[in-house]
Amino acid sequence: MHPPELDRLLDHYPALDGQRTALAALACHRVGGDTLLFRELDPCQGFPLLLAGEVRVCRASANGRELELYRVQPGEMCLVSSASLFAGQPLSARGLTTGPTELVLLPPPLFRQALGHEGFRDFVLGLFAARMADLTALIESVAFQRLDSRLAGTLLGHGPQLRTTHQALADELGTVREIVTRLLRRFEREGLVTLSRECITICNGAGLRALASGPAGDATPARPAV
Repeated sequence: MHPPELDRLLDHYPALDGQRTALAALACHRVGGDTLLFRELDPCQGFPLLLAGEVRVCRASANGRELELYRVQPGEMCLVSSASLFAGQPLSARGLTTGPTELVLLPPPLFRQALGHEGFRDFVLGLFAARMADLTALIESVAFQRLDSRLAGTLLGHGPQLRTTHQALADELGTVREIVTRLLRRFEREGLVTLSRECITICNGAGLRALASGPAGDATPARPAV
Protein backbone atom coordinates (compact mmCIF):
# COMPACT_ATOMS: atom_id res chain seq x y z
CA MET A 1 0.00 0.00 0.00
CA HIS A 2 1.35 3.45 -0.92
CA PRO A 3 1.74 6.03 1.89
CA PRO A 4 -1.16 8.23 0.67
CA GLU A 5 -3.46 5.18 0.65
CA LEU A 6 -2.30 4.23 4.15
CA ASP A 7 -2.99 7.75 5.40
CA ARG A 8 -6.50 7.64 3.88
CA LEU A 9 -7.12 4.25 5.47
CA LEU A 10 -6.08 5.46 8.91
CA ASP A 11 -8.22 8.59 8.52
CA HIS A 12 -11.22 6.26 8.25
CA TYR A 13 -10.00 3.69 10.79
CA PRO A 14 -7.81 5.59 13.32
CA ALA A 15 -8.11 2.72 15.80
CA LEU A 16 -5.66 0.82 13.56
CA ASP A 17 -2.89 3.40 13.84
CA GLY A 18 -0.87 1.01 16.01
CA GLN A 19 -0.78 -1.46 13.10
CA ARG A 20 0.73 1.00 10.61
CA THR A 21 3.74 -1.16 9.68
CA ALA A 22 1.66 -4.30 9.09
CA LEU A 23 -0.96 -2.34 7.14
CA ALA A 24 1.66 -0.82 4.85
CA ALA A 25 2.44 -4.31 3.54
CA LEU A 26 -1.17 -4.93 2.42
CA ALA A 27 -2.51 -4.30 -1.07
CA CYS A 28 -5.22 -1.78 -1.89
CA HIS A 29 -7.83 -3.34 -4.20
CA ARG A 30 -9.86 -1.32 -6.72
CA VAL A 31 -12.99 -2.94 -8.15
CA GLY A 32 -15.96 -1.78 -10.18
CA GLY A 33 -19.65 -1.82 -9.33
CA ASP A 34 -21.58 -5.08 -8.91
CA THR A 35 -18.39 -6.94 -7.96
CA LEU A 36 -19.00 -9.95 -5.73
CA LEU A 37 -16.59 -9.63 -2.81
CA PHE A 38 -17.80 -12.61 -0.79
CA ARG A 39 -20.71 -15.03 -0.73
CA GLU A 40 -22.63 -17.30 1.61
CA LEU A 41 -20.87 -20.40 2.96
CA ASP A 42 -17.41 -19.31 1.76
CA PRO A 43 -14.64 -19.01 4.35
CA CYS A 44 -13.93 -15.41 5.33
CA GLN A 45 -10.71 -14.24 3.66
CA GLY A 46 -10.34 -11.16 5.83
CA PHE A 47 -11.86 -8.05 7.37
CA PRO A 48 -12.75 -5.47 4.67
CA LEU A 49 -11.66 -1.87 5.28
CA LEU A 50 -13.12 0.60 2.78
CA LEU A 51 -11.26 3.67 1.54
CA ALA A 52 -13.95 4.63 -0.98
CA GLY A 53 -17.21 3.28 -2.37
CA GLU A 54 -19.84 1.09 -0.77
CA VAL A 55 -20.62 -2.60 -0.22
CA ARG A 56 -24.16 -3.97 -0.08
CA VAL A 57 -24.54 -7.04 2.18
CA CYS A 58 -27.55 -9.27 1.56
CA ARG A 59 -29.01 -12.74 2.01
CA ALA A 60 -30.55 -14.77 -0.82
CA SER A 61 -33.15 -17.53 -0.56
CA ALA A 62 -33.27 -20.73 -2.59
CA ASN A 63 -35.94 -19.25 -4.88
CA GLY A 64 -33.75 -16.26 -5.75
CA ARG A 65 -35.36 -13.66 -3.49
CA GLU A 66 -32.89 -11.33 -1.82
CA LEU A 67 -32.99 -9.21 1.34
CA GLU A 68 -30.54 -6.38 1.88
CA LEU A 69 -29.18 -6.46 5.44
CA TYR A 70 -27.06 -3.29 5.49
CA ARG A 71 -24.45 -1.32 3.56
CA VAL A 72 -20.82 -0.68 4.45
CA GLN A 73 -19.10 2.64 3.73
CA PRO A 74 -15.60 3.93 4.58
CA GLY A 75 -15.03 3.91 8.33
CA GLU A 76 -17.76 1.31 8.92
CA MET A 77 -17.63 -2.40 9.68
CA CYS A 78 -19.03 -5.51 8.01
CA LEU A 79 -20.93 -7.45 10.67
CA VAL A 80 -21.01 -10.67 8.62
CA SER A 81 -17.22 -10.67 8.10
CA SER A 82 -16.42 -9.92 11.74
CA ALA A 83 -18.88 -12.56 13.01
CA SER A 84 -17.31 -15.13 10.69
CA LEU A 85 -13.83 -14.26 11.94
CA PHE A 86 -14.92 -14.30 15.59
CA ALA A 87 -16.56 -17.73 15.30
CA GLY A 88 -14.31 -19.29 12.69
CA GLN A 89 -17.39 -20.16 10.63
CA PRO A 90 -18.34 -19.64 6.96
CA LEU A 91 -19.87 -16.37 5.86
CA SER A 92 -23.65 -16.07 6.28
CA ALA A 93 -24.34 -13.51 3.51
CA ARG A 94 -22.92 -12.08 0.32
CA GLY A 95 -21.30 -8.70 -0.31
CA LEU A 96 -21.40 -6.76 -3.59
CA THR A 97 -20.08 -3.33 -4.45
CA THR A 98 -22.64 -0.70 -5.46
CA GLY A 99 -20.11 1.27 -7.53
CA PRO A 100 -16.34 1.77 -7.92
CA THR A 101 -14.82 0.78 -4.60
CA GLU A 102 -11.37 0.82 -2.98
CA LEU A 103 -10.68 -1.50 -0.07
CA VAL A 104 -8.00 -3.25 1.93
CA LEU A 105 -8.53 -6.76 3.24
CA LEU A 106 -7.22 -7.25 6.76
CA PRO A 107 -6.07 -10.91 6.93
CA PRO A 108 -7.53 -13.04 9.76
CA PRO A 109 -4.21 -13.26 11.70
CA LEU A 110 -3.76 -9.48 11.58
CA PHE A 111 -7.42 -8.97 12.54
CA ARG A 112 -6.94 -11.15 15.64
CA GLN A 113 -3.68 -9.36 16.45
CA ALA A 114 -5.37 -5.96 16.17
CA LEU A 115 -8.13 -7.10 18.53
CA GLY A 116 -5.45 -7.31 21.22
CA HIS A 117 -5.32 -3.51 21.21
CA GLU A 118 -8.03 -1.87 23.29
CA GLY A 119 -8.75 0.92 20.81
CA PHE A 120 -9.44 -1.39 17.87
CA ARG A 121 -11.33 -3.86 20.05
CA ASP A 122 -13.62 -1.09 21.33
CA PHE A 123 -14.11 0.14 17.76
CA VAL A 124 -15.13 -3.30 16.50
CA LEU A 125 -17.44 -4.05 19.43
CA GLY A 126 -19.06 -0.62 19.20
CA LEU A 127 -19.82 -0.98 15.50
CA PHE A 128 -20.89 -4.59 16.08
CA ALA A 129 -23.52 -3.36 18.54
CA ALA A 130 -24.66 -0.64 16.11
CA ARG A 131 -25.03 -3.15 13.26
CA MET A 132 -27.03 -5.49 15.51
CA ALA A 133 -29.40 -2.61 16.31
CA ASP A 134 -29.81 -1.98 12.56
CA LEU A 135 -30.59 -5.65 11.94
CA THR A 136 -33.10 -5.71 14.79
CA ALA A 137 -34.88 -2.73 13.22
CA LEU A 138 -34.85 -4.50 9.84
CA ILE A 139 -36.38 -7.65 11.35
CA GLU A 140 -39.09 -5.57 13.03
CA SER A 141 -39.84 -3.79 9.75
CA VAL A 142 -40.07 -7.02 7.74
CA ALA A 143 -42.17 -8.78 10.37
CA PHE A 144 -44.58 -6.03 11.39
CA GLN A 145 -44.72 -3.21 8.85
CA ARG A 146 -46.88 -3.32 5.74
CA LEU A 147 -45.02 -3.59 2.46
CA ASP A 148 -46.60 -0.44 1.01
CA SER A 149 -45.43 1.51 4.08
CA ARG A 150 -41.92 0.11 3.75
CA LEU A 151 -41.78 0.99 0.05
CA ALA A 152 -43.01 4.53 0.75
CA GLY A 153 -40.28 4.96 3.35
CA THR A 154 -37.65 3.65 0.95
CA LEU A 155 -38.62 6.25 -1.67
CA LEU A 156 -38.16 9.15 0.76
CA GLY A 157 -34.92 10.93 1.59
CA HIS A 158 -33.42 10.94 -1.92
CA GLY A 159 -34.69 14.28 -3.18
CA PRO A 160 -37.41 14.85 -5.78
CA GLN A 161 -36.18 12.04 -8.01
CA LEU A 162 -34.90 8.57 -7.23
CA ARG A 163 -32.97 6.85 -10.01
CA THR A 164 -33.27 3.12 -9.46
CA THR A 165 -34.96 0.01 -10.85
CA HIS A 166 -37.97 -1.89 -9.57
CA GLN A 167 -35.69 -4.91 -9.12
CA ALA A 168 -33.26 -2.93 -6.94
CA LEU A 169 -36.15 -1.78 -4.74
CA ALA A 170 -37.43 -5.35 -4.50
CA ASP A 171 -33.99 -6.57 -3.45
CA GLU A 172 -33.76 -3.88 -0.78
CA LEU A 173 -37.21 -4.75 0.58
CA GLY A 174 -36.78 -8.53 0.38
CA THR A 175 -39.66 -9.08 -2.02
CA VAL A 176 -40.15 -9.69 -5.76
CA ARG A 177 -40.11 -7.14 -8.58
CA GLU A 178 -43.70 -7.78 -9.65
CA ILE A 179 -45.08 -6.74 -6.24
CA VAL A 180 -42.97 -3.57 -6.18
CA THR A 181 -44.14 -2.69 -9.71
CA ARG A 182 -47.81 -3.13 -8.74
CA LEU A 183 -47.37 -0.98 -5.64
CA LEU A 184 -45.55 1.75 -7.57
CA ARG A 185 -48.31 1.82 -10.17
CA ARG A 186 -50.83 2.20 -7.34
CA PHE A 187 -48.76 5.06 -5.91
CA GLU A 188 -48.79 6.67 -9.38
CA ARG A 189 -52.58 6.35 -9.68
CA GLU A 190 -52.92 8.01 -6.27
CA GLY A 191 -50.71 10.91 -7.36
CA LEU A 192 -47.82 10.09 -5.03
CA VAL A 193 -45.19 9.45 -7.72
CA THR A 194 -44.61 9.58 -11.46
CA LEU A 195 -42.83 6.62 -13.06
CA SER A 196 -40.40 6.65 -15.95
CA ARG A 197 -37.54 4.43 -17.06
CA GLU A 198 -35.28 3.77 -14.03
CA CYS A 199 -36.56 6.98 -12.43
CA ILE A 200 -39.25 7.70 -9.83
CA THR A 201 -40.34 11.31 -9.37
CA ILE A 202 -41.87 12.19 -6.00
CA CYS A 203 -45.08 14.18 -6.53
CA ASN A 204 -46.52 14.10 -3.02
CA GLY A 205 -43.84 13.73 -0.36
CA ALA A 206 -46.30 14.40 2.46
CA GLY A 207 -48.54 11.60 1.23
CA LEU A 208 -45.61 9.18 1.11
CA ARG A 209 -44.52 10.19 4.62
CA ALA A 210 -48.05 9.60 5.92
CA LEU A 211 -48.08 6.17 4.30
CA ALA A 212 -44.59 5.33 5.58
CA SER A 213 -45.57 6.22 9.17
CA GLY A 214 -48.82 4.24 9.05
CA PRO A 215 -49.66 1.82 11.87
CA ALA A 216 -47.79 -1.47 12.03
CA GLY A 217 -49.77 -4.54 11.23
CA ASP A 218 -50.16 -7.20 8.61
CA ALA A 219 -47.24 -7.12 6.18
CA THR A 220 -49.73 -7.59 3.33
CA PRO A 221 -50.90 -4.30 1.78
CA ALA A 222 -54.31 -3.32 3.11
CA ARG A 223 -55.52 -2.27 -0.33
CA PRO A 224 -55.22 -4.23 -3.57
CA ALA A 225 -51.86 -3.71 -5.25
CA VAL A 226 -53.31 -4.18 -8.73
